[in-house]
Amino acid sequence: MKILKYLLMLGVLLVVIAGLAACAGSEGPQGETGPAGPPGPEGPQGPPGQEGPAGPAGPEGEAAAAGATVGAEYVGSTTCAGCHQDIADVFMQSGHAYKLNPVVDGQPPEYPFTEVTELPEGYTWDDILYVIGGYNWKARFVDKDGYIITDEPGATGNEEYLNQWNFANPNVGNEAGWAKYHSGEAEKPYNCGSCHTTAYSPNGNQDDLPGLVGTWSEPGIMCEECHGPGGLHMQNPQGVQMDIDRDGELCGQCHRRGDIESVNASGGFIRHHEQYEELFQSKHITLDCVICHDPHEGVVQLRMDEEVPNTRTQCENCHLEQTQFQDSVIHPGATECIDCHMPRMVKSAVGNAENFTGDIRTHLMRINPTQIEQFTEDGSVSLSEIGLNFACRHCHGVTASEQTDEALIEKAVDYHTPTE
Repeated sequence: MKILKYLLMLGVLLVVIAGLAACAGSEGPQGETGPAGPPGPEGPQGPPGQEGPAGPAGPEGEAAAAGATVGAEYVGSTTCAGCHQDIADVFMQSGHAYKLNPVVDGQPPEYPFTEVTELPEGYTWDDILYVIGGYNWKARFVDKDGYIITDEPGATGNEEYLNQWNFANPNVGNEAGWAKYHSGEAEKPYNCGSCHTTAYSPNGNQDDLPGLVGTWSEPGIMCEECHGPGGLHMQNPQGVQMDIDRDGELCGQCHRRGDIESVNASGGFIRHHEQYEELFQSKHITLDCVICHDPHEGVVQLRMDEEVPNTRTQCENCHLEQTQFQDSVIHPGATECIDCHMPRMVKSAVGNAENFTGDIRTHLMRINPTQIEQFTEDGSVSLSEIGLNFACRHCHGVTASEQTDEALIEKAVDYHTPTE
């Protein structure tokens, strides 16, 4: 009875399903795709592949500037002055900052103690890109293509063209006026950036100008040329210290002309930028330049203040016995040690060879009391000691106090020996 009942119910269910299937319509269009579900778990990592061959070596990078901090950027002297204004104010009176000076809006650069108002014939300030120097001794000029001006605009070949302005120098006895510098040469490039600019690179051309050899971050020798780039120090002044290099070799990178084993000369004078070579000739090479010179203060600006010495240390600090007897019977009331031991043997702009007087003092210092001449026979190299021509004859030369060689030698020998 129960089996018959179940069979009857199953038959009714099949009839209902068949009816529903008969009533179903045709399949409708596909609906829009729903949003993506969450990502599934990460699968297992496949086996490592083989290492490919090494690529070609890249170009060699440039050497970092002295004191450079790896990864730092140059921020400029104005940024440095934001925290070190007192030092910056002193430094901007020295000559380092004025090795290369831009002309802005047709206006000449400004200097602490001099003015550059004269220009080579044919030029106006609108034609000048930079003034080279101009701080104390001389000035040269760079045109808008970056070339040093050597002739009238658009011309070449005039070897008598006057293109270097020399300031008056009372020690030499000259008036201010024009002189020749590579006059008449065509397109003389400005390639002095290694010692006249900050963060110099010999690659490329500054401002894409053909006459400017190399690139730089700032014209002139500014803070970061000696201390390195300040970008990281600026971000973290306490954590990243700037380099302070007191070694004389740092100064010697620019205060030299060539091989340090010889002192170059021409025209009866030592050539300028030879201070490191001069020091190399004597025991003074063991001294760091900063022992005598404050690197933030130049001799010229110190000379303007007659109440302060021109150097941080004095000769008597090391040579007390000699200074005690410089006021001898030979030279009653003699002046400073440097008048004899650092005579003006160097020429930057002007010099008077007959009077043995240039416009810069030497750093040779040691006098040979039996030596008269100063240079090799061809005049191209200075001897290691100062001869009596320069030690004595810048005073005892073509004057009423002129002395013979024999008389000078007699008085120079044992000059600092104590007398009873």
